[in-house]
Amino acid sequence: MQPSRRFLPSTALLAAFEAAARTGSVTLAAKELSLTQGAVSRQIKSLEEQLGVELFVRERQTIRLTPAGEAYAREIRDALRKISTASFNLRANPRGGTLNLAILPTFGTRWLAPRLPRFLAQNPGVTVNLATRLSYFDFRSEPLDAAIHFGSPDWPGAEMVLLRSEEVVPACSPELRKQFHFRSAGDIRKALLLSISTRPNAWDQWFLAQGVPGASAQTMYFDQFATVAQAAMVGVGVALLPTFLIQDELASGRLVRALNLPMESPERYYLVWPSERAPHPPLVVFRDWLLAETVADR
Repeated sequence: MQPSRRFLPSTALLAAFEAAARTGSVTLAAKELSLTQGAVSRQIKSLEEQLGVELFVRERQTIRLTPAGEAYAREIRDALRKISTASFNLRANPRGGTLNLAILPTFGTRWLAPRLPRFLAQNPGVTVNLATRLSYFDFRSEPLDAAIHFGSPDWPGAEMVLLRSEEVVPACSPELRKQFHFRSAGDIRKALLLSISTRPNAWDQWFLAQGVPGASAQTMYFDQFATVAQAAMVGVGVALLPTFLIQDELASGRLVRALNLPMESPERYYLVWPSERAPHPPLVVFRDWLLAETVADR
């Protein structure tokens, strides 16, 4: 049964309403849409007449949403975003087959990106769009099909598959290692510890694994591995870093192991996706390819 045309306003009317609702101004909405103020006002009025509901309260030269308008704006914004994403995906790959993937920045740039050309060559009908996400998010409110996740296998409302584990080592510049002459795990506390904000307990876990319980030291936090690795390379302190992500730096000598005391992280890397996206063809082929790429790592 087809919905009544009355409840299917044109995207032009909805775009004018959404822009005015978001900016709180007909003037700003008109500027954003490259229309006149009069045109935007007429579109909003036409939408109100079509729905039979007042969406704005008009006071002199200002507007504000009614309670009904606020609720409608939230729904419309999500719908327009989905339409925009679908149109972008179609334009990027007219044959269909787009995968929108959330990645961890360093894993994405250092491990995944160098391998992507091989995947795209094997699957010429698939386009992969990448977006950075540092932690959990709600798939229901994000236009994403899957995510690379590091942590525990407990993403609510999602399915996942194990990709790989990781080994971390305390790494620093050659100069810093010479300065402190580290000989045991406890010596690491002499230097400034560098840590990732999403892994606040990593150093505690490492010290405990080395038999140094209750260790504490001055710690500096960063939000990404790229910045913490750079800080370690220039001698700011000692960072606990995954060896598979700093192979080039270790090979070139820009980073050295402060001590050769590796630890396997208790967390793992996973590919995560919402259950309803499981049969999505680009996700299926990407998941199979990714598992084949990481089989040696596992």
